Amino acid sequence: MKEAAQRIFRNTLAAIDIATTIEKKLARRGNAIHVHGAAIDLAAFEKILAIAFGKASVAMAEGLVHVLAPDFRPEGILVAPRTPPRGLAGWKTFIGGHPTPNEQSFAAGRAILDRLARCDERTLVFFLISGGGSAMMEQPLDAAITLHDFRALNSALVTCGAPIEEINAVRKHLSAVKGGRLAAAAPGAMKITLAVSDVRLGQESALASGPTLPDPTTVSDVRRVVSERGLAAKVPESIRAALQPSALQETPKAGDSAFARSQFVTLLGEHELMHTAHRVCEAEGYVCLCDDTTSDQPIEKAAGHLLAQLQALASANLGNGVAVLADGELSSPVTGDGTGGRNAAFVLECVGKIAGKQITVLSAGTDGIDGNSEAAGAVADGETAERAREAGLDPRDFQRRSDSHTFFSKLGDAIFTGPTGNNLRDLRILLSAEPRQP
Repeated sequence: MKEAAQRIFRNTLAAIDIATTIEKKLARRGNAIHVHGAAIDLAAFEKILAIAFGKASVAMAEGLVHVLAPDFRPEGILVAPRTPPRGLAGWKTFIGGHPTPNEQSFAAGRAILDRLARCDERTLVFFLISGGGSAMMEQPLDAAITLHDFRALNSALVTCGAPIEEINAVRKHLSAVKGGRLAAAAPGAMKITLAVSDVRLGQESALASGPTLPDPTTVSDVRRVVSERGLAAKVPESIRAALQPSALQETPKAGDSAFARSQFVTLLGEHELMHTAHRVCEAEGYVCLCDDTTSDQPIEKAAGHLLAQLQALASANLGNGVAVLADGELSSPVTGDGTGGRNAAFVLECVGKIAGKQITVLSAGTDGIDGNSEAAGAVADGETAERAREAGLDPRDFQRRSDSHTFFSKLGDAIFTGPTGNNLRDLRILLSAEPRQP
């Protein structure tokens, strides 16, 4: 079943093609593309600009270029996590930092804002956004804030105990590119955002910190977070000054004129991920159940719930292989200096729970990266606990040290895909082949 679980994961990734999805969603016919059922005449614009940033930026940029060619050739700015294997002719490229901004992230932010400032009503701008874009492309609202200061802010935010919603509220209000401000940088232009989303439906303003969408967070939210989390004492002076009530500026809200000629299209998200995984899983012969209730839960709680779902499904389908699929990020606090991420940590949490049972558990990131490891995640089955014991490996010790990747690497059960060029949500696959009861 470990092989089956890995096939399901890899075949799901292979079936989710960004370029094909862009072609289908835009449905270009001659000079016209279609967005939300409305035709947009490409020939009506003097300039077409494309700005791509995030973990899926290269594939998205290549997909758009293919759709527009040969009649239209956009001017492009690309912000990617690594040098593209194939250059995009005429595109200005930056290698942005992740999970924290680097010098190229700041340079990209400046270049994008400068170019958007020269857009007018005869300009069509495509924003190609995917997860990871929040760090890869950045520029502070206050010029006195340096890259070092911004990195210190990020460190303070992720260690202060605040949930991601509070962290994003602060980031958006200090940034010149987040929380709708990219849209506001070119108010008169026609703007189409195409998104590969790693956030839940209805939370699109959290994707890359919502650079082209109205921001639901407010200055009041920021003031509350700063007070409750004691941030003023944890950040550099320039950040502290920017967080003063008199200095904070509100982000663009719904109804702002910046969004009057703006459209947002989710190309790929949790629906496409789960639908594809479900289809692939059934092709492997499993009776399949999709569960979307565990997102953001602690790994212990999620593991207990999903294994209970698997057992109930097995009991209702005696003699058949069954599968439970789940997506989304889980909460996995770092308690040591080991190597790994939330996916391998989830599987490690399951090792003791499935020991001796005909159950397999896989969890992996669709971007091919799990925490600070080089793996996408890991897989375990009912024999993993015994194999670990024979190898002298104590799962609890590896849990304490946040060293889940090392544990599975030693057993040969880490999953390596390399960077996938995509970035949907994490995918968890639980399989059971309980024998028919007498």
